[in-house]
Amino acid sequence: MSSNKEVIRSFIHAWSRLDANELADFFSDDGTYHNMPSKPVVGKRNIKLFIEKFIANWNSTSWDILTIVEDGDTVICERLDITRTSTGDVHLPCCGVFEMQDGKIHIWRDYFDLNTYMKGITP
Repeated sequence: MSSNKEVIRSFIHAWSRLDANELADFFSDDGTYHNMPSKPVVGKRNIKLFIEKFIANWNSTSWDILTIVEDGDTVICERLDITRTSTGDVHLPCCGVFEMQDGKIHIWRDYFDLNTYMKGITP
């Protein structure tokens, strides 16, 4: 059985494949994905649909783990997300807080500066 930290490492690396089905499978059925500047998305199906829309204009992405720590069912991961989109490129410092449940992401809160993201994707 993988540690929660290893599950999150796998999840972070899975983003490079830009597969919404694969990414949603990391969540529990009642999971929550919350980009802190926005409203939370609840439920695996809704998370999949959100990710599909979110990455629709992404050409590639690579998320570099800077720091990752695990304390019980909580994993905190500081990252640099480098994303190439059809409208521009983004180098986005982020910090994700993951609450795990039975090896799945139950709640993911991602903290980043929305202006940095928007400046990168705005032509």
